[in-house]
Amino acid sequence: MIDLQKHMPYLAKHDGVWDGVYRYYDAEGNKTDEHRSRLVCRITGDDAVPYHQTNHYSWADGRTEIRDFPTTYSFGRIIFDNELIYGWCTEIPEDDHHRTLMLHWQRKGEEGIELYEMIQLSDCGTLRNRIWHWYRNGVLVQRTMIDEKFVSRDWRKLNGPSFAGDPI
Repeated sequence: MIDLQKHMPYLAKHDGVWDGVYRYYDAEGNKTDEHRSRLVCRITGDDAVPYHQTNHYSWADGRTEIRDFPTTYSFGRIIFDNELIYGWCTEIPEDDHHRTLMLHWQRKGEEGIELYEMIQLSDCGTLRNRIWHWYRNGVLVQRTMIDEKFVSRDWRKLNGPSFAGDPI
């Protein structure tokens, strides 16, 4: 049985529901998009899908989107492989503060697009900040900055979007 609490204790700190704001910037630093989010991050206890993340997005114009990311686990990494992305998430053991996760993924159906993401968790465990660097054929084309606030450990009760009020 895969015990992610043991094998990936930094990731285990992210288990639960997070509300936030995604902000997208082009390579020159101009904001190109912004939307609210609710992420449901689950350590499942299921060997077939040990970590499962569902992202709920909402834009000011009323658009919504849900993206689902079941994973597998292999050699210290969570592996994402679905219709949208292929990639991995790992902990950074050199971080003496135990705050950092690093991800890399490639977008399926978008030739040459790959992303690196760094996630930092606050010492209190209730805030996290993420940044994505988007590359097309090795050239930076976009950044995404994400600020999130912890809502609840009980993802079984809070699994849908909230988007009410200011999440940050």
